[in-house]
Amino acid sequence: MTPLTVTNSRLLPARRNGYRSALRDAEPKHVNPIIRAIGVAVPDESVSQHRAADIATELIASSERQQRAIATLYRRSGVETRRCTVLEPQRDAEHAEQSFFEPRRSASDGGPSTAERMVRYEQSAGRLAAAASARAVNESGLLPERITHLVTATCTGFSAPGFDLGLIDALSLSRGVQRTQVGFMGCHAGLNALRVAQAYCRADANARVLVCATELCSLHFQYSDDPQTIVSNALFADGAAAAVIAPDRSRAASGDGCDRPDWRLADHASLVLPDSADLMSWRIGDNGFAMTLSPRLPDLIAEELAPWVDGWLANHGLRRSDVGSWAIHPGGRRILAAAAASLELTADQMAPSEQVLREYGNMSSPTVLFILRELQQRRAQLPAVMLAFGPGITIEAALIT
Repeated sequence: MTPLTVTNSRLLPARRNGYRSALRDAEPKHVNPIIRAIGVAVPDESVSQHRAADIATELIASSERQQRAIATLYRRSGVETRRCTVLEPQRDAEHAEQSFFEPRRSASDGGPSTAERMVRYEQSAGRLAAAASARAVNESGLLPERITHLVTATCTGFSAPGFDLGLIDALSLSRGVQRTQVGFMGCHAGLNALRVAQAYCRADANARVLVCATELCSLHFQYSDDPQTIVSNALFADGAAAAVIAPDRSRAASGDGCDRPDWRLADHASLVLPDSADLMSWRIGDNGFAMTLSPRLPDLIAEELAPWVDGWLANHGLRRSDVGSWAIHPGGRRILAAAAASLELTADQMAPSEQVLREYGNMSSPTVLFILRELQQRRAQLPAVMLAFGPGITIEAALIT
């Protein structure tokens, strides 16, 4: 209880409680919107982590020490394969090649300029977003023109017109679709986009919201032998994920014939940890966007995550043991281990998140939707909790029932 709360409770305890009761009685009874479908897409070409380490060595390593560091950090990443838009067609992931990045010519060489990377982003992001969105809309059973709202998320590129406008033509969406962009929030932005979609659905019983998170992280490979930069280079990949969200009543009214089980967006929560802003950053530089990632971050998550999650779940009459499944953003192998230790989760509970990290890498904002899709395919038990982490340090959560 804050000092202000204490003061107010002393001055007006009866009236304050009365107001609370009246407000509760006046609150509308919201129907939790349903996730009608999730669609995902990745670039066609893949690279094994062993080959990715070789490519990184060719680009930036100038000593045996640097070569060993790259090999070790890539091997420990928990990633086996990644999909990247900069890769050229090849016969398999072990023979991946690329020509967008050239070997470092001097200590000051940072690789392609930010402008050059943004040109590649604008060329490639729209195709990936359209592929994921088309799959989500098709699986939802809705006609594209019935989508009323479009919520997009990205932090790896900028252009105007952006891929959100491109989706109108690519999917034949209504010219009157209402657009919202969740920009530059980082790995947890997929959850922020779902929160916006939930709000639209609760405000409008006729809303049908398409959410699309698209990232091309591979464009921001950094020419640095700093260990934390190497870790970032070893983790990040490209992908897009889309979801169609609609109020529960829209299914019966639409006559679209969806018969899959309902997964409902019940609640969201957010926490910015104090005195942690220096532990993670994502900043625009002259040679792409640069991430800093402190090795202290996993310890902070291990310490802070469980008490906060427990308090939030208690608001819904739930305990951790009541949660049937978990979708935890794989910010890295140590991040997942810290979350598992804090929440006391089993290997089976962590398996979907670890599988997505292993097969796709960290795709930033779409990644948690890849995990949620994996849970659906496994027919995982509900309720489910989604968790993601980003600069701040911010923890975002969603409850699916």
